[in-house]
Amino acid sequence: MTELLAQHARRVVAIEIDARLLPRLHQVAARLGNVSVVAGDVLALDLTELAAGERFRIYGNLPYYITSPIVHRLLEHSDRLDAAFLVMQMEVAERLAAEPGHREYAYLSAIVQFYARVEVMLRIPPGAFRPPPKVASALVALRTPGEGPALGITNERGFGEFLKRCFAQKRKMLRNNLRALVDGQSVEEIFREAGIGPNARAEELTLAQFARLFELTATQRRGV
Repeated sequence: MTELLAQHARRVVAIEIDARLLPRLHQVAARLGNVSVVAGDVLALDLTELAAGERFRIYGNLPYYITSPIVHRLLEHSDRLDAAFLVMQMEVAERLAAEPGHREYAYLSAIVQFYARVEVMLRIPPGAFRPPPKVASALVALRTPGEGPALGITNERGFGEFLKRCFAQKRKMLRNNLRALVDGQSVEEIFREAGIGPNARAEELTLAQFARLFELTATQRRGV
């Protein structure tokens, strides 16, 4: 993959945490000329610094057990990230792309779609890998921006925490999750003003509806 990318990119930064793979990667980089190798953990590296302040794209086969933390880490750089093309477990890919009302729609779906447009580009069977994993995989494209800019959210970190609270018990009615922020009567008033049914669950709401709830809840807490 590094060699293929080097044929089309002006500059490639190859991040590798496995010391056993580094010697071969250094050999490839020396031969290609436009590849630099960084030994380290993508979760700990400053991607904006590695990109020298330029906009960048990410390509990678993700360790399945830490897919979610890596995706979150990449989206922290959404202001510089053009797109990410990632191989991951099919189950996670379906969750990222899930729409409101679907069983797979969860916090991860909502927060990723806030920052990026999700497309499952390719389904990959276990037999495509050696050794074959026990699960199916997929190539997923995350292209920025997502729905966020159209929602007018200025406090993105606060909105992310709000989404996490909304999905904390996603099978239960949403109003129960919000009572830790405002009292029960206020929750009912907020739902009415937002045009959301009192028995709604988080998995049923669009990002635009979550944004409206976030705005109304913040206003209620300020006592405005």
